[in-house]
Amino acid sequence: MLSRISARLLEKFEAKDIAREHALKLSRTMVRLSSRAIKSIHRKQFDQAREIIAEAGALNTEIKSILADHPELYFAGFLEQAQQEYAEATILYCIIKENRIPDTTEIDVEDPAYLLGLGDVVGELRRLILDLIRLDTPEEGEKYLDIMDDMYTTMLLFDFPDALLRGLRHKGDVARSLVERTRGELTNSIGHAKLKERMSELEKKLE
Repeated sequence: MLSRISARLLEKFEAKDIAREHALKLSRTMVRLSSRAIKSIHRKQFDQAREIIAEAGALNTEIKSILADHPELYFAGFLEQAQQEYAEATILYCIIKENRIPDTTEIDVEDPAYLLGLGDVVGELRRLILDLIRLDTPEEGEKYLDIMDDMYTTMLLFDFPDALLRGLRHKGDVARSLVERTRGELTNSIGHAKLKERMSELEKKLE
């Protein structure tokens, strides 16, 4: 009698173990793809970024299918981490290339992963603004600073325990710091650019 019970339990746990290993492997690939997509976006290789994001999205769908009968594995944490990276890449792409922010249903990730990914986009937008400052086109960064600020204020709305939104409060604190620093740097850079422009105009008049 006990042998039949143990055989049934062994079969169930073996199936769970196979599903976990498969999903874990795919989730790691999903994280790597998302990282590659973000690099491609910053290099303005948008076609490549779109293809990589689509590949990561297909893996997300596959993982969800694999874990459909294993909710304890679905919410174990590794899929949320992969979805967070995927959401970050997708949101960043849509902001820069399509001037919009996609919804959770479009990306097909869990709500916590979406919000955590949103928090990470703040840092990527700061990186973009710093690149614009180095290229002496700081004015173009103002719209991205507004988006950073909107993301930060949105994150403040979700003041829930870490049991519901692991790490979001910390990301909100980081986002606030990044927004404040970026605003100061961008303001100084725009002011410097305007001063240079006025000096140039004065030189022309003197000539």
